[in-house]
Amino acid sequence: MREVAPVPRVPPLPPSGPGGSREDSSPPARAKVEYAYSDNSLDPDDEDSDYHQESYKESYKDRRRRAHTQAEQKRRDAIKRGYDDLQTIVPTCQQQDFSIGSQKLSKAIVLQKTIDYIQFLHKEKKKQEEEVSTLRKDVMALKIMKVNYEQIVKAHQDNPHEGEDQVSDQVKFNVFQGIMDALFQSFNASISMASFQELSACVFSWIEEHCKPQTLREIVIGVLHQLKNQLY
Repeated sequence: MREVAPVPRVPPLPPSGPGGSREDSSPPARAKVEYAYSDNSLDPDDEDSDYHQESYKESYKDRRRRAHTQAEQKRRDAIKRGYDDLQTIVPTCQQQDFSIGSQKLSKAIVLQKTIDYIQFLHKEKKKQEEEVSTLRKDVMALKIMKVNYEQIVKAHQDNPHEGEDQVSDQVKFNVFQGIMDALFQSFNASISMASFQELSACVFSWIEEHCKPQTLREIVIGVLHQLKNQLY
């Protein structure tokens, strides 16, 4: 704040009357006082406005700083809660790691264990999907076998005397031989003997492709029709 210039004291006016007249050209005392204020001082209102403006600027900066600090603290709290949730959800984070003892898991270890657990879950999911696919194929095969057995039972009920004629063991062997011959033809055409691993892979592939219930049913029906034409 600027210092206010001292106000000069106004000498008392000489008494009016004979021997003590005042000069009309000298300014009045009140005008000198106002002149002193206007020349060497500032308006107090201007100083107050500057002070309030500076105070406003400082308070605005403080508010911005506090807001930034609070936002940063919230962000750190959210990250900490996220890591705490991961340690609670991921089972491997709860297992004791003897390499670090009883120390708290670092963020890098928590993230790595989380990644490993997610990869493990993906593998388990794929494995379960393959098992479900295999079970669906088995269910479909059982349904086909069920339909075939129902047709056989129905045919026997419609012709109860059809099975009275006995057949020889040679006929049974011929049926079995015809089925095996048909399977061996497809087996021989599908199997590779380059190595044992390739042989094993080809065998499983052949079983899945040529030993389906529907395929076996067609082979058996063909063999039975052939023998029936030979016998009758």
